[in-house]
Amino acid sequence: MTTFDLNDDSVVVIIGSGAGGGTLGNELAQRGAKVVVLEAGGRHEIADFVNDEWASFTQLAWSDTRTTGGSWRVAKDFPNLPAWIVKAVGGSTTHWAGASLRFAEHEFRTRTHYGAIEGANLADWPITLAELEPYYARAEDKMGVTGTNGIPRLPGNNNYKVLAAGAKKLGYKEFHTGNMAINSEPRADRASCHQLGFCFQGCKMGAKWSTLYTEIPAGEETGRLEVRPNSMAIRIEHDAAGRATGVVYADAEGRQQRQRARVVSVAGNSIESPRLLLNSASAKFPDGMANSSGQVGRNYMRHTTGSVYAVFDRPVHMYRGTTMAGIIRDESRHDPKRGFAGGYELETLSLGVPFMAAFLEPGAWGRGFTSAMDAYDRMAGLWIVGEDLPQERNRITLDSKVKDRNGMPVASVHFDDHRNDLAMRDHAYQQGRALYEAVGATRTFETTPYPSTHNLGTNRMSANARDGVVDKWGKAHDLPNLYVSDGSQFTSGAACNPTLTIVALAIRQAEHIAGRMARGEV
Repeated sequence: MTTFDLNDDSVVVIIGSGAGGGTLGNELAQRGAKVVVLEAGGRHEIADFVNDEWASFTQLAWSDTRTTGGSWRVAKDFPNLPAWIVKAVGGSTTHWAGASLRFAEHEFRTRTHYGAIEGANLADWPITLAELEPYYARAEDKMGVTGTNGIPRLPGNNNYKVLAAGAKKLGYKEFHTGNMAINSEPRADRASCHQLGFCFQGCKMGAKWSTLYTEIPAGEETGRLEVRPNSMAIRIEHDAAGRATGVVYADAEGRQQRQRARVVSVAGNSIESPRLLLNSASAKFPDGMANSSGQVGRNYMRHTTGSVYAVFDRPVHMYRGTTMAGIIRDESRHDPKRGFAGGYELETLSLGVPFMAAFLEPGAWGRGFTSAMDAYDRMAGLWIVGEDLPQERNRITLDSKVKDRNGMPVASVHFDDHRNDLAMRDHAYQQGRALYEAVGATRTFETTPYPSTHNLGTNRMSANARDGVVDKWGKAHDLPNLYVSDGSQFTSGAACNPTLTIVALAIRQAEHIAGRMARGEV
């Protein structure tokens, strides 16, 4: 394996190895750049994954202390776990369900299409769908997304068949087994899906796309990519001119190391990325690195979510097959007549018995809860993925009291639902109940939102430096060689899963960075 010297200031340092960082690292290595990827977690290969929910959670989840505030239910139910993301090589691409969907045109232009909404900090992206479409196409091919490039869709399991039957009853038109980055047939030297049902626990077949066993090995084969696991970034350093010069990180033994850099990319998810920038405050950047606008950490989005589960007279066995086995997209349109701006999608979701017990009604007990668990084999379930609106007060800050093992302030996550979010969730609950009742459900349950898996915003793109943190390429407005390469650069959240867009932006960003390096601009 390639190893770069700590004093080699010709390398691109990427912090995080998930959808953004892992993809960017490979794309740059393929273009001749030398790359060091710093990953806070360990490296677990396919053979290490565990088809057991709690054991896998212990193995993969980011369980470092965080604090939580705001009126959202998560602050009450899971005060130390506002987000369910991965701390390991590959990031949350080891944990994600595989849904790979493109933004619609109006979702890049929310300020234009939705207008001014009180309490929301809406802005149009500085890029358009037309600009991103070629990169969406490349991402879909790279990831092997079903329903694109002639790749057949995955088969529908029982959970999907119930969803589809209900969708027909309600008159929905756009429903199918999804655009999934999971092989429906062998592709790219990886097996096809065996329908094991443990998508969130790491795919033991390697059928689901993950940077762990696609992008990162491909980059390592060039001899120009080094991944350093168990390397927790502490701060980014800069010179007197305001140019990023390197990253200080704690290695596996807790010793501080300094990797010099030509370019620095932050790809640590929408909680850790702003935390790192805020912890990188200096005399030149007193409010945090790249934060002249005051927008670092603000506009945190986590999608408007919730679930509906239904009990039927006969077994469904929803847990057999892919975790997210189908989708209804009819409600993703922008139609203010429904009482809210933006839209949402309904996606099948199954949880195993341990997680169902934790999430069905957090903290509940008694006959209602136990009778629901007794009906587990007769349940079908769906998850709501809706566009929540960015709000300045929804933000990541540094906790003033709690510090991590390296003595750095931890992230504090504040979130309040906007009234638009609440109206959307209520509408989605209503549609979910109606869907299942239309096909004979004897009982339905509305679950509260889980710890967030789609973390967005906090280092948003903007055309004007005063309105955001990075430009249309993900480059910090305030520094010439600092980039953000994860979902924190999103200006809006859209009514779809974010990973495909993160990958498309990373491919586009790699071209931009490589071009600037070739021209000697960085």
